[in-house]
Amino acid sequence: MSKAFIPYGRQSVSAADVEAVCEALTSDFLTQGPLVTEFENSVAELSQCKYAIAANSATSALHVACLALGVGPGDLVWTTPNTFIASANCALYCDAQVDFVDIDPQTYNLCPIQLKEKLELAKLQNRRLPKVVIPVHFGGHPCDICALHELSKEYGFYIIEDASHAIGAKFKGQPVGSRYSDICVFSFHPVKVMTTAEGGMAVTNKEPLADAMRLLVHQGVTKNKREFQTCSPGDWYYEQHDLGFNYRMTELQAALGISQLKRLNQFIEKRRERVQNYYQLLQGLPIQLPSEADYAFSSWHLFPIVLFEALEPQRASIFQYLREQQIGTQVHYIPVHTQPFYQEKGFAWGDFPQSEEYYQRCLSLPLYPDLTYEEQVYVANALREAIDRAFVA
Repeated sequence: MSKAFIPYGRQSVSAADVEAVCEALTSDFLTQGPLVTEFENSVAELSQCKYAIAANSATSALHVACLALGVGPGDLVWTTPNTFIASANCALYCDAQVDFVDIDPQTYNLCPIQLKEKLELAKLQNRRLPKVVIPVHFGGHPCDICALHELSKEYGFYIIEDASHAIGAKFKGQPVGSRYSDICVFSFHPVKVMTTAEGGMAVTNKEPLADAMRLLVHQGVTKNKREFQTCSPGDWYYEQHDLGFNYRMTELQAALGISQLKRLNQFIEKRRERVQNYYQLLQGLPIQLPSEADYAFSSWHLFPIVLFEALEPQRASIFQYLREQQIGTQVHYIPVHTQPFYQEKGFAWGDFPQSEEYYQRCLSLPLYPDLTYEEQVYVANALREAIDRAFVA
């Protein structure tokens, strides 16, 4: 009997989740009903923000966040190369330009020191400064958002926290997104810390930004009589005030989100327990284990290991061996600037060496709440065997 595949991440769906979605499915609303508002209010409370705007994906939320901050042609947005492409693409959707800031080799997040150096050089050379900087809380580990906030005050840029990996994470005891940025975005993709199947959320403490994002998510259309520019002739009336998008979240997604949110602390606790298991099981291997900075409480979306330099030529064979053992290891991420699309825009290998060095040697091991200790032992033993084989080769 073959062993069941162990993915790098997966959703945890309970009977209560199923019941909640079924109730929504048989309600009067499948979309644009009360559950989306309830979910928004719950996430706003969790993140200690005044406003939350649900969307059909975190990519959509990043897009409208950029637009709400006025990103457009001629503007420059900086983000990290070590992320999924959406963190950069959202600026291109607005016809802005993108550049990158290399990572801290310990946290794998956008490095505040390198950001400061890049800002100083741009100012010295009288080049454009970024309108927005998008740091990513990679793997659920918060970046040093306070240091970025101080630089934003000095150099006049906005901050969008890409917390797609990091709902429930904390910086210095405070929820990510609560203090130091203009907008923070969460993802609820199935492999994330909690899920709505697909879905995202933008949170902010600034009412004008919330109003702008809500309008954009709903086709640029308002039904709020207080916002009408013409006297309403009847209850059917609505007005389009902007060129928006159909980025709405459905009631079914919101129902799942509300139910999942009740177990968020449990999800994170289980992830953190499994991280501690890995610390014990992987001792003595020629790998760098991910760590947690003193200021951080990680939600541990990912468990990325970094192979020692001597194993770099064997990373592909180690990856393949683990896959053959039914272990869904993955690589997070191929640096954005090395993608063919971005190379056509002038970026090249060698531009951001820390991100590239990390990429060449990283592997993400399975991590999710329902991962058993026995499965972790199996993963650790398979990794040990894969490394032994690599040294023999």
